[in-house]
Amino acid sequence: MEIPRLLAPDVPTETDLQAIAQILHSRAGIVLAPGKGAMVQSRLGKRLRRLGIGDYRSYLALVTSASGEDELKAMISALTTNVTHFFREKHHFEMLRSRALPPLIARARAGGRVRIWSAGSSNGQEAFSIAMVLAELAPDHEALDIRILATDIDPQVIACGQAAIYDPQLLDTVPPALRARFFQPVPAGVQVVDSLRRLVTFRELNLHGPWPMRGQFSIIFCRNVVIYFDPPAQARLWARFEEVLEPGGWIFVGHSERIARAESRLETAGITTYRLPQDAGANGETEWH
Repeated sequence: MEIPRLLAPDVPTETDLQAIAQILHSRAGIVLAPGKGAMVQSRLGKRLRRLGIGDYRSYLALVTSASGEDELKAMISALTTNVTHFFREKHHFEMLRSRALPPLIARARAGGRVRIWSAGSSNGQEAFSIAMVLAELAPDHEALDIRILATDIDPQVIACGQAAIYDPQLLDTVPPALRARFFQPVPAGVQVVDSLRRLVTFRELNLHGPWPMRGQFSIIFCRNVVIYFDPPAQARLWARFEEVLEPGGWIFVGHSERIARAESRLETAGITTYRLPQDAGANGETEWH
């Protein structure tokens, strides 16, 4: 017997798009700009076909229901843009190597604690780029209390980061010496070596929800993330980052992003780089491992 083909879902109406935009904004802070109907249809149409749902009204009823939390996460994941590569915006890693990390490594060697956060980490290329610079500067990093937290709202990219397996073509931006030292061939591609993977902890996190971490970070990378938020959401996020940044701590933002809050204590320290003054005050210890 011939199995009937599932018909393509209906085109989302303007009402559907407004509802999807409202969910994205309320749950993830993401602004869905006008004129994105084709993008929504392209990305969510696959979800509807997989679920056997023929219209967006029924799909919206699912994702807003008590039993639809998993599909809601899948919807946000499908509509989230993940663009990244190793050592993106090289000037940030030069600053990391020359100014930000050396005193922190010295502190760790003296028994101190150092925490770095890659917020909006996508599939882990940013976090592992940070880890490679750190491992270069501190071959003894496994004996030091230095850890990198990598978070993203998308559980699929978090799983990619945890696996740390990449297409070899993605390593084009990794210097050959680092490529040889920190990656090993596996059947599915190349994998980050264990010593580097142990530096990085991946966690699913909605930046606009509660943060389970307590205390402060020495360095925060949040690049090309807030451009998807509206100005009030951006301002709230910059303020929250400042609260968890230790005195003298660094924050690196995307090439088209600026922290322009008049009440901010952050000072410009380089191209899309900011730093909290050493006398800014402290908020406590970081509790995550």
